[in-house]
Amino acid sequence: MAAKKDPQELTVEQKLKALYQLQTMLSKIDDIKTLRGELPLEVQDLEDDVAGLSTRISNIQAEISGLKSDIISKRADIETAKASIGKYKEQQDNVRNNREYDFLSKEIEFQTLEVELGEKKIREFTAKQQEKEAEAEKNRKALDEREQDLDVKKGELNEIIAETKQEEERLRDKAKDLETRIELRLLQSFKRIRKNSRNGLGIVYVQRDACGGCFNKIPPQRQLDIRSRKKIIVCEYCGRIMVDPELAGVTIESKEEPKERPSRRRKSAAASTAAAPPPAVPEAEL
Repeated sequence: MAAKKDPQELTVEQKLKALYQLQTMLSKIDDIKTLRGELPLEVQDLEDDVAGLSTRISNIQAEISGLKSDIISKRADIETAKASIGKYKEQQDNVRNNREYDFLSKEIEFQTLEVELGEKKIREFTAKQQEKEAEAEKNRKALDEREQDLDVKKGELNEIIAETKQEEERLRDKAKDLETRIELRLLQSFKRIRKNSRNGLGIVYVQRDACGGCFNKIPPQRQLDIRSRKKIIVCEYCGRIMVDPELAGVTIESKEEPKERPSRRRKSAAASTAAAPPPAVPEAEL
């Protein structure tokens, strides 16, 4: 097998030919992607939804756990306050003066308020817990629906990928091989043009005296330059690289020139000549 030429050593014509072949491979890959339609995007959106809902449910569960801990803590505080109330009431039975009695009464009143406040907080935490549990359940149902939709869409996508996988891999391998035959700067320019073009075409051939990408007319002299294949020429309107149809392997039907029809005058003259009798030959003198 002959060694591959260095891309720098290739002629402009060889570079253009390799570039057009690469465009052909990439366009076929684009067609395969088009066949898949919006399925990859739909699968990605559903995966994002599933991930988002899972995270939301985890956050809600963390909040519910926090609320449960707060309820347990408040119940413990209430039990402590009730124990203090019982202790202070016992002490009231053994006070020696009104001052001690008033002090214990205030403590009992304070601890009673603590109990009431704790019970109020427990009611609030319980209501919030129920609200969060309902929210979590709603998100779980939405998650189940999204996961079912995701399974269906993934199945459809995998089926299409299975049908086109071998062809796409073959085209990608061929495209990679072609890329090694194109100098890096030209390849990068081509990829940039292709990325910015709506139809993914970075190189096009001249069609009916116009650019095959944007269909703007090309001056005759510029067409001659393109056909000469001496330098890389881009469309001054859309920036795509241009080649002549022959290099692209496209056969353009040549228009046959109509044969010139004889004019009526010429036809009439010919008819008159044919109808006139031959000139008389003079008789030889006797």
